[in-house]
Amino acid sequence: MLTEPVITGEKVRLRDKKLSDAHNDYTWQVDTELARLDAAAPAGVSFQAYLLDYAHQLRFPGSSRRIFAIETRDQRHIGNCSYYNIDRRRRTAELGIMIGDRDFWGKGYGADAVRALLGYVFSETDLRHIYLKTLEWNYRAQRCFAGCGFVLGGFLYQEGHSFIRMEIKREQWEERRAVLRLNNQGTGPER
Repeated sequence: MLTEPVITGEKVRLRDKKLSDAHNDYTWQVDTELARLDAAAPAGVSFQAYLLDYAHQLRFPGSSRRIFAIETRDQRHIGNCSYYNIDRRRRTAELGIMIGDRDFWGKGYGADAVRALLGYVFSETDLRHIYLKTLEWNYRAQRCFAGCGFVLGGFLYQEGHSFIRMEIKREQWEERRAVLRLNNQGTGPER
C-alpha cells in the first residue's frame, strides 16, 4: 500500500484507504440514492465478498488510480475521492468524489475535498489536466465543481445517462490559486 502524507483542506483530511473503511464504503455502495447519483446500480454482493475484494485492492492498488478516504478534522470517515484513468503520456486523469455520510451534504466538505485533491495532484504529480463527468441533472455537483474552478468541457451520453464533462488544467488552477492568494493577502488558508 502506498503511504504518503495526509492531504489537508480547511474542513477535511484526505488519507490513504484502510481496511477499517470497508464497512462505511459498503454501506454507501449498496445505498440506492448514492448509486443513482453515481449513475450506477447498488452493489449486489455480500459484505464478505465485498471485503475480500476490498482487501485485495488495498494490497494491490494498481498504478492507474489513487483513492483517498475523506475525513473530517476529527477523523470521521465521510466519503472518498480519487483520481483515476491516469494517462501518463497525456498527463490526464479523471476525478471522482462521493460524500457518503448525508450529515455532511451541502456544507462544503465535498468542495473542500476537491480543492485539496486538486492541490495535491497539481503540486505533487506531473498531471496537467483533470476532468470529470457528472449527471446532467446533478446541479449541486455541477455548482460544487464550478466553484472549484472546473469549466464545461462537453456533453456525453453513456450507458443510458446524459453527463456533463467538466475539466480544469494545471494553468487554470495555478491562476485561480494566485488570485485567491491576492484576495486573501495571506490571511487565510491557501486553496
